[in-house]
Amino acid sequence: MNKLKFMAYTAYVAAGWHLRRLTAPKVESGKPIHLFFCMTDHYEPGTRGVDEQAERGQVDMLLDLYPKITDKHKDADGRKPTRTWFFPPHYHRFGNLKKLVDLCHRGYGEIEIHLHHGKHTPDTAENLRETLDEIVRDYSQFGIFGTLDGKPKYGFIHGDWALANSRNNQYCGVNNEIDILRETGCYADYTHPSRPESTPRQMNTIHYAKSRTDKPKSYNRGTLAQAGTQGDESDQLLLIQGPLHPLKLGNSITSVRPIGDEIAGKPYTTKERIKRWVETAVHVDGKPDWVFIKTHTHGATDHEFVLGQEFEDILNELEQNYNDGKKYILHYVNAREMYNLVKAVEDGKGDENPIDLMDYYIKPPAYDTSCDVEKASEKLDELVYRTYRG
Repeated sequence: MNKLKFMAYTAYVAAGWHLRRLTAPKVESGKPIHLFFCMTDHYEPGTRGVDEQAERGQVDMLLDLYPKITDKHKDADGRKPTRTWFFPPHYHRFGNLKKLVDLCHRGYGEIEIHLHHGKHTPDTAENLRETLDEIVRDYSQFGIFGTLDGKPKYGFIHGDWALANSRNNQYCGVNNEIDILRETGCYADYTHPSRPESTPRQMNTIHYAKSRTDKPKSYNRGTLAQAGTQGDESDQLLLIQGPLHPLKLGNSITSVRPIGDEIAGKPYTTKERIKRWVETAVHVDGKPDWVFIKTHTHGATDHEFVLGQEFEDILNELEQNYNDGKKYILHYVNAREMYNLVKAVEDGKGDENPIDLMDYYIKPPAYDTSCDVEKASEKLDELVYRTYRG
């Protein structure tokens, strides 16, 4: 993005964020704000061309360090931090997925789908549908997905930020991706915010998106999720976005930058950034006292931050300054639980203890650690390889 376009994008984000703060509905006096903190991880242990030994080492490091950090922390409900690993099929090898399943089985998080496609040649709707169906079948051997009426449902993050062909026919190729996701069992998308050209213009919202075969980035705007009004998911998909806000990174006005929800040491997640996450107040329309903070990281490549001091600092700040029981009540949630809470609010719930609604709609996965599958099926490898070669 050239300098002029970046300046315009920065101004748009800043103006939208400040207008949001001025016009946001007020929380009733004396009523605490429930903060739901969700960490999504684009988990790619083999990225940057590392060899097999290093790839295996990335996963082993996660299994060793993540419990050591999170076991020291808890939210208002006494629950430890959780993470959702959005795992791509081209790294389903060397037993990586099997190890993640064991970590989740021990209560440290859940696994959803991350898919890169359309990089070497634009994907097609037919191939994408077949690929997603095969991922669900393959991953389901481990009991990975939550269920609705006995059928597997999955959360989704698009690789290379190109949901619904939003990057000019690069890294996707399928305009009507929203429909295909919904029809193959996706319950919500967690891709955004991302790159300027990909982030919805309707930023900092939880909204429903529809597909268009004739136009990319059909999710740019949509119907807000609303308290007491159940969203119609027969032809649209829920998008749960993380906070996007301006932040001054230097001493001059030109040092203002649009900062999203990424945790990666750049910039380091300071107390000021966390304050901005809270102030952005992503919520279901009509329920401002439930604030959803969806963050993301690339946990394999940025392990020094999200398995180290930055992660510790975030948890300490949340627990020390946003969990007093009077002004704020902190809840650690995974992606599926966050979606369930949104659906509960749409159904008019919200006066109950949120912990009683975590499994409100989509039931939790039943992990099978006995599944002895070390790598993706040949069919899944072939489907992915048609348009993406890692």
